[in-house]
Formats: sequence, C-alpha cells, structure tokens
Amino acid sequence: MAVSHRLFRLHSPAKNTLSSFLIRSFSSSSSSSSSSSHGPSLDPEIDLEEAAAQLEKSSSPSPSPSPSKGRNFHWVFLGCPGVGKGTYASRLSSLLGVPHIATGDLVRDELSSSGLLSSQLKELVNHGKLVPDEFIISLLSKRLEAAKEKGESGYILDGFPRTVTQAEILEGVTNIDLVINLKLREEALLAKCLGRRICSECGANYNVACIDIEGEDGSPRMYMPPLLPPPSCESKLISRDDDTEEVVKERLRIYNKMTQPVEEFYRKRGKLLEFELPGGIPQSWPRLLRALHLEDLYDKQSATA
Repeated sequence: MAVSHRLFRLHSPAKNTLSSFLIRSFSSSSSSSSSSSHGPSLDPEIDLEEAAAQLEKSSSPSPSPSPSKGRNFHWVFLGCPGVGKGTYASRLSSLLGVPHIATGDLVRDELSSSGLLSSQLKELVNHGKLVPDEFIISLLSKRLEAAKEKGESGYILDGFPRTVTQAEILEGVTNIDLVINLKLREEALLAKCLGRRICSECGANYNVACIDIEGEDGSPRMYMPPLLPPPSCESKLISRDDDTEEVVKERLRIYNKMTQPVEEFYRKRGKLLEFELPGGIPQSWPRLLRALHLEDLYDKQSATA
C-alpha cells in the first residue's frame, strides 16, 4: 500500500520540555513484580482492593442528579494511541451532555501538581516504569466523585480500561452500556502521532500531517488533511517528547498486546462496537453518528444552535 504524508513546517519554539508520559496500566501481579525491579517505584496511597472499593463508591448514582447535566450513558472509548479517541469522545460528550473523562488528562494534571506523589510519578514515568492500576483507579475515582457532587450523570471514559484487570474491576462496580473501539490503519496512526502539535499557551491540539494513503484491493483512498493552527497559535506550537517514530511504534505494540484481551472481554459480553475510521473528521463523524443512531439528535441540536 502506497503511503504519502507530509508535515507542514511551522515556526515553533524548542520541543516541549515537560515530562512525557505513557499510561501503561498493568495487572496487580505485574505491579508487584515491577516494584521489586531496579529503579524508582511509586508508593501508592491505597492498594488495588481499596482503589476498587473507592471506585465503586464514586460510581454510585448521584442522590439528586441534575436534569440539565445530561443522561445516564456509561460509554467507553478504546483505540490505539493517536487514533482520535479524545476528539470523538469530546464531541459525543457535548452532544449527549455527559462528562468526557480521559485518564491521560488526569495523569497530566497530577504530573503538573506539586507534592510527593507527583514527584514520585514523574520519576517513575521518566524511567519508563508502568503506572499501577491502583493509581489510575484512584485518580478516576476522585474524578467520578467530583462529577457526582456536581450532579453529573453518566460519563464517556477515554483511556480506561486498558487491561482485563481494569475491565473486571469496572464491570464489578458499574454497568458499561457500550464500548466503542476505534480502528485506523497503522500507516495513518503513525503519521498522525508524528504530526501532533499543542499550543503551549492555550493548550489547543493541532496536527500538521497531511495524510494521503492510496487504496489497494478495492479499499478506498484515505485522505486526512492537516488541522492547522490559527496565526495566534502558530508560533507557540510544541510537540510531545514521546511523539517520535520509535516511541510511537513501541506504544502501538504495547497497546495491541495489552488491549486486545480487553476488546475480547467486551466482545463476549455483546458490548463492543468496532468502528473503522474512513478518514478525517468530515468523513468519520457522520458515519459514527449513524453507527450510534444519533443522527436525529445531532440534527436537532444543530438546528437549534
């Protein structure tokens, strides 16, 4: 398959010097073996059993949910790094009126905070160690507890669960309605990750890669134009430290190894929706709405906007 992609050259400052991270959750057995290996380790505030109990408590319905805060959807987005989970989860969050909870954002927030736990996490990540299940679950529990206090109902999870252990814990404390598994050709995934840029001032996400993949054996051509920044952000673009070809390929390898069992976990329960992205947002968003039977709701909201 012939692949062509090019990166639009924009003036930008030096590469992002913030600590890069990769959420690689793992089972409790892996956690114990990791802690005994050389290098830094995270001293979690709670163990896995306590984290699961905390998650169950925070997942219970709000005693007085606000009708203006959306509906009681409990959805999960799966997909390789860079596939666009955050983009589509955020759009559906706005459409359905439920919070979009991305574990990557929760870890980023924790990394940017001050305190002993944050410094331990930074050291752990900088040495390529894995973030324990109990830590991820604890962060998620705190976010769900905050949502409950606001009267929010339902959620769309992005980046969790990533292991069968996490999926089993989540299944034990709440009823997931639907798991949307986004798929994209690996050539396009690699180009997208290498083209990702973030405005260091406003935090907006852009992509300077222009992806053009010729179809073979009857498959359609895939074209994904770049998502370029406005002039106000152009000189402030930075890239993630871990968005290099070597690191991206390793992330994809680890993701496939760890998450394929999660896909099977939900497939057996009849909750998995496989969705192959045909291209960029203009092509994919309408098809995703049709797959989810949300075209009418989207049209109605668009007409009243």
